[in-house]
Amino acid sequence: MTTVLLVHTVPLWRASLASLLGTGQGIEVRTAERGAIRAALSGGCPDVLLTDLDCPGARDVLDEVKTVTAPQGGTYPLAVLTRSDQPRGLRRAYEAGALGYIDKYRPVDDLCEVMHKLADGGRHIDESLAFSLLQVADMPLSPRELSVLAMAEEGDNVAGIAARLHLTPGTVRNYLAAAIRKSGARNRLDAIRRAKEAGWI
Repeated sequence: MTTVLLVHTVPLWRASLASLLGTGQGIEVRTAERGAIRAALSGGCPDVLLTDLDCPGARDVLDEVKTVTAPQGGTYPLAVLTRSDQPRGLRRAYEAGALGYIDKYRPVDDLCEVMHKLADGGRHIDESLAFSLLQVADMPLSPRELSVLAMAEEGDNVAGIAARLHLTPGTVRNYLAAAIRKSGARNRLDAIRRAKEAGWI
């Protein structure tokens, strides 16, 4: 039996995906929302953590995943769902140590097979996501530039980003300028668009 802890911030999607996964042979599904992963782990250790990179707060979920440790040491195997036509957040998933990269367009039965594969210590990258993942590995932005650009994409202004990261507004502007330059963009909106298309944010 493979136990999957599904972490999703949208209750309806979380329940629907858990129900679909639960029909798979040898799959047991538990669920958690953002900020509740550690509490969910107290109920028993899953074989795989699964999250959706397109859900609201996915960045927070990945940050939380990085803070939990499996009983035998190291991290829990992490799988992420995303769309091949818009591979959001692949960079963050890569940095969080994801071992499974799954295209949402694949059949549910295939998804269950991937869960078993990861539970057995394997890795998985859907062919449709492989090129985007290679782009992520060559991503030119620093972690701080990426964070600032991601917050700008969420709608935060310079002052808001500065407050969240405990930086001066001038420093935030410098990071944004560097992100624009390194991504070859014309302006902030173009940098955000390019970063989203490449799966960096």
